[in-house]
Amino acid sequence: MAKVWIADKMSSRAIEVFKSRGVEVDYKPGLSDEEKLAIAGDYDAIAVRSSTTLKGALLDAAKRVKVIGRAGIGVDNVDVQGCSRRGIVVMNTPFGNTITTAELAVSHIVAAARMIPQASASTRAGKWEKSRFMGMELTGKKAGVIGAGNIGAIVCDRLKGLHMSVFVYDPFISDERASAMGVTKVETVAELAETVDILTIHVPLLDVTRGLINADIIARMKKGSILVNCARGGIVDEDALYDACKSGHLRAAALDVFENEPARENKLFELDNVSFTPHIGASTDEAQENVAVQVAEQMSDYLLSGTVSNAVNVPSLSEEEQRLLSPYMLLAERMGSFMGQTMKPGYSKVNVCFEGKAAGINRKPLINAMLQGLLSQSMEEVNAVNAGMLAKDRGIELMESACENSEHFATLIRLEVEGDEGQRCVSGTLFDEARPRFVSFDTCEVEIAPAGNLIYFQNEDKPGVIASISSVLAEAGINIGDFRLGRRENTGSAVALIQVDSSPGENILTKMSELQHVQAVRFAELGSI
Repeated sequence: MAKVWIADKMSSRAIEVFKSRGVEVDYKPGLSDEEKLAIAGDYDAIAVRSSTTLKGALLDAAKRVKVIGRAGIGVDNVDVQGCSRRGIVVMNTPFGNTITTAELAVSHIVAAARMIPQASASTRAGKWEKSRFMGMELTGKKAGVIGAGNIGAIVCDRLKGLHMSVFVYDPFISDERASAMGVTKVETVAELAETVDILTIHVPLLDVTRGLINADIIARMKKGSILVNCARGGIVDEDALYDACKSGHLRAAALDVFENEPARENKLFELDNVSFTPHIGASTDEAQENVAVQVAEQMSDYLLSGTVSNAVNVPSLSEEEQRLLSPYMLLAERMGSFMGQTMKPGYSKVNVCFEGKAAGINRKPLINAMLQGLLSQSMEEVNAVNAGMLAKDRGIELMESACENSEHFATLIRLEVEGDEGQRCVSGTLFDEARPRFVSFDTCEVEIAPAGNLIYFQNEDKPGVIASISSVLAEAGINIGDFRLGRRENTGSAVALIQVDSSPGENILTKMSELQHVQAVRFAELGSI
C-alpha cells in the first residue's frame, strides 16, 4: 500500500480522499527539521503547502518518494529540478484558489474606491467623519487588468458585473480571445495605465514582470486612479508607489503582496490612502478545501495508476521512448521557440501536422514541447507538461493532424501559428533520424540547423539586399557562420536565415529592418545542439 505524509496543515478532506482511495496517510504537520529528516524516507509521497521546504537534505532523505503534491500554485518551496533528476513528479493545484484570489482583488478595488478600511478605523475610534470619506463610484469607470490567465479572466468577469469597461494587457491572448471575454485588448502596459481609472495586476513574478509597474507607468496613470496588487510582490516599485500615493497622484492603492515578506515594516504603512492584507489571496475555507481535495486526488491517481495531472516537471519516459523521441523533442521545442521569438504574441490557433515516420510516434510529448518553446518567452512556469493547459487557458485553439506519407521527407513536422500577426509556418525534419533541421519557413524552402543565433528576414527579391545586410553585420563586428536563402516562386519575395556567432543588439536589427527592400527582420536564440 502506498504511504503519504501530509507535512503541512491541510483540510481534513485530504485525509478522507487518500483513505477512500486505499492510500495510507499520516497527518504530521509542524514537525521540527530533525523530526522531518527522521521520517522522510518512510513515504512514497509527500503533500505540502508552503511551510515545509523540500530541498537539500530533506529531499535527499526522501529516498522512496515518487510524487510531491503542493496544495496551491507556487512551488518555490520544492526543488523541482532536483525532483526531476530523481524521477519525482511534482504536482500543484492551479485551479483550487483562483476564484478566491480573484474575489480578494475585487474586494480591494471596492474597498479602496469607498475608503472602507479608513472609514472603519475612524468609526471604531469614535469619530463620525462622513465628509472625510468621499468615495468613487465604480459603475461606468474603466478598469485595467494586467494578465488574463486563470485569475485575471475571473477578475475581468466580476468587474464587468460591476458595469465597468474592462481593458486588458496580456501579450498571450489574441484579439479573438479578448473579444470572446468581452474586454478591450491594449498593446502596452503604458497604454493601459493612461486609459483606466483602476489598475489591477494578475501576472507571475518573472524577470520580465519584475518592476513592471515602475515610476514611469505610475506617472502615466490618471490622477486620482487606484492601483491594486494581489499577484506577487516585486511587480510594483514600492518606492514609486509611495511617492505617488503620498503626493495624491494616486487616489488609493491596495496590496496583498509585498517585495519583502512577511512585511512587518514598510514605509507604505505610513500612508492613510493605502490598505493592506497579509498575502491572503488563497485564504478562504473553500479554497483550502479545494486545493486539499485536488492534491489528494491527483497524488492518489499517480500512486495507484500512474496518471499525471498538473505536473510542473517533465514526466518520465521509458528508456526506449526517450531514445526514440529525444531528437524529435529537440526539433519540436526549437520549432516552437523559433516561432515564439520571431512572431508577435497574441496567438489564437496552433496547427501541428506530422508526416511520414513522425505520424507513427507518440506525438503528445512533441506537441507539448512545441507549445513549451512557443510560450516560454514570458509565461509562468511553462514546461513540457503544463504547456498545453496554459495554451488552453489563453484561448489558443490546438489542432493536430497526421499523414503516413510525406512528399519530400521520410519524416516531417509542420507548425502553423495564427494570431494577431496573421499566419506563420515552420517545418522541420530529422537527417539520419538524429539530426534536427528546419527545412521551410512560410512555404519557402530554406534548410538550416535549428541552433545558435538566427536572424530571419524577408525581403523583396532585388539585387543588393544580401550585400547591404552583410555590410551592417560586418560594420558591427558580427561574424556570419551560415547564410541560407530561399525564394517564393512567382511572388517577387525571398527569405533568408543568417546564423551569426554573436547576438546582435536591437539597434543592429533595427538598422537592418530599415534597409531598402527589407520587409521584416526577426531574431531568435536557440542554443546549441
